[in-house]
Amino acid sequence: MKTEKRKKLEKAGWRVGSAADFLPLTEAESRFVEMKLELARELAEARRSRNLTQQALAEALKTSQPRVAMMEKGDPSVSIDLLVRALLALGVTPRLPN
Repeated sequence: MKTEKRKKLEKAGWRVGSAADFLPLTEAESRFVEMKLELARELAEARRSRNLTQQALAEALKTSQPRVAMMEKGDPSVSIDLLVRALLALGVTPRLPN
């Protein structure tokens, strides 16, 4: 989250943190949630950097624009598999840890 947005939310009384800060998650569950959200952010960034609309990406993936919006927000109904397939369709190269 951008620093400016975080400050605005905190000033308005919101508490900002990770999923683990709000839910009783195991370390593995917390890492899974964070990984899924990172994939969603990467998808939105990759789409924008290629000057594609959500509609254009939806057509390429043979899905709907609202589904792409859900993917980019990390909606719980969206699988990691779908996020990865969308990223690969955009030509994103996997970055594996050392």
